[in-house]
Amino acid sequence: MYNSGLEQRITAYKKQGKSLSFYTQKKELPVLKKVLPEFKSVHSQVLQNVLERLDKAYQAFFRRLKSGEKAGFPRFQGRNRYNSFTYPQSGFKISGKHVELSKIGNLRIHKHQKLKGTIKTCTITHKNGQFYACFSCEIKKPTPTKVRERNAVGIDLGLTHLAITSDGVFHKNPKHLKHAERKLKKQQRIVSKKKKGSNRRKKAVYQLAKLHEKVANKRKDTAHKVSRKLVDQYDMLVFEDLNIQRMVKDKEYAKGLADSAWRQLIGFATYKAANAGKEVRFVNPYNTTQRCSSCGELVKKTIKDRIHDCSFCGYTEDRDVNAAINIVQLGLKQTA
Repeated sequence: MYNSGLEQRITAYKKQGKSLSFYTQKKELPVLKKVLPEFKSVHSQVLQNVLERLDKAYQAFFRRLKSGEKAGFPRFQGRNRYNSFTYPQSGFKISGKHVELSKIGNLRIHKHQKLKGTIKTCTITHKNGQFYACFSCEIKKPTPTKVRERNAVGIDLGLTHLAITSDGVFHKNPKHLKHAERKLKKQQRIVSKKKKGSNRRKKAVYQLAKLHEKVANKRKDTAHKVSRKLVDQYDMLVFEDLNIQRMVKDKEYAKGLADSAWRQLIGFATYKAANAGKEVRFVNPYNTTQRCSSCGELVKKTIKDRIHDCSFCGYTEDRDVNAAINIVQLGLKQTA
């Protein structure tokens, strides 16, 4: 369906010079089902969601084109690249330890946590031989917590330590990719030696994917634990508004930045804070490391300088703690 919709859009533009919209393609689904009866075995809203994904891919393409980024035209999806489908409104029902999916049947599930609020969508994902059901729920917006100045914290993200708070707490960076790198390289060599298209290569690729998934799960677990500690302990979290996408392009630090997963940590902390009625703010990172948090003077440092030693007021502190204090001071100056 995705590839057919993409081909239709490309053909319409090449031959007629017009762009098809999501609603135009959506209206043609009943006719398409008559021509291709196999689509009758798929829930109608699942098919509509496929076309909606295609429309989002086009919107993202035009947005990147407009902003001068590398555009990346939507491409046809291979069998191994399209690995999920979504019931956007109906067609699914949870009953005890089972989920009932329209046109599929009853499936046994393992719920790792209770669902809260009203279930809106259900997405089924196939990843490395496992199937996952993800439900998005609508809940009431919690009452915002009144932020007390003493319970606000600035958070400086780093590579040696994942997160350093303005009150001097250092959260360890486990560097999961670095520790698994030897196994990953070994398995990658095994994949490279196998004949393309062979069953042995497929098995080797599967083993490599499992290793990468294990690293990703460990990284996600760390982000969940650190973000939970921060949200439980403080009423307001202040982060630097970093351009992480640009920073990752630096070859010297790219691997370390990717392994630290700052964006994931910030994302988890943001949604956890929203659920708890707490606040997350972002400040300009300019000179937060160089500026003295005590007197406000600039004290130049290189990356190797790990201690902030102010020659103006004599204030001495770890450079990351000093930066975190500057971050929370900037955050508190912002209007809510």
